[in-house]
Amino acid sequence: MNGHRKTCRRFNEPGHAHSLTFSCFRRRPFLSRDRGRLWLVEAINRARQKHAFDLWAYVIMPEHMHLLIWPREPQYSISQILTSVKRPVSMQALSQVRRSAPIFLSQMEDRQPGGQIHYRFWQRGGGYDRNLTEPKTV
Repeated sequence: MNGHRKTCRRFNEPGHAHSLTFSCFRRRPFLSRDRGRLWLVEAINRARQKHAFDLWAYVIMPEHMHLLIWPREPQYSISQILTSVKRPVSMQALSQVRRSAPIFLSQMEDRQPGGQIHYRFWQRGGGYDRNLTEPKTV
């Protein structure tokens, strides 16, 4: 690997809907159980309230997630919305695994070049974000 990470440019444009896709760490099927999907739905609902967006559609697959949202306020941050959705799920999953299934930690292990170990639920990076400006785009 050459060390280059793909960057995701976000355009927080008033009046645009957003199609968002983000994946589980190493595309592992962390969302294949009801518990993980429930954590994700709860996090989306809390984020909807906090960031004032309408949820038009979502699909939860075993190893990734699709959201279609429409921010209601002229000023918003897709990055902050994603953090509000993803962080609580990661924290709940890591807590659950440490408490009930510590052997599963190896599936979440992300060993850094310097030797540090991080445990991840979500793939690093911003995922995929596409602004939608008209209905036929979907």
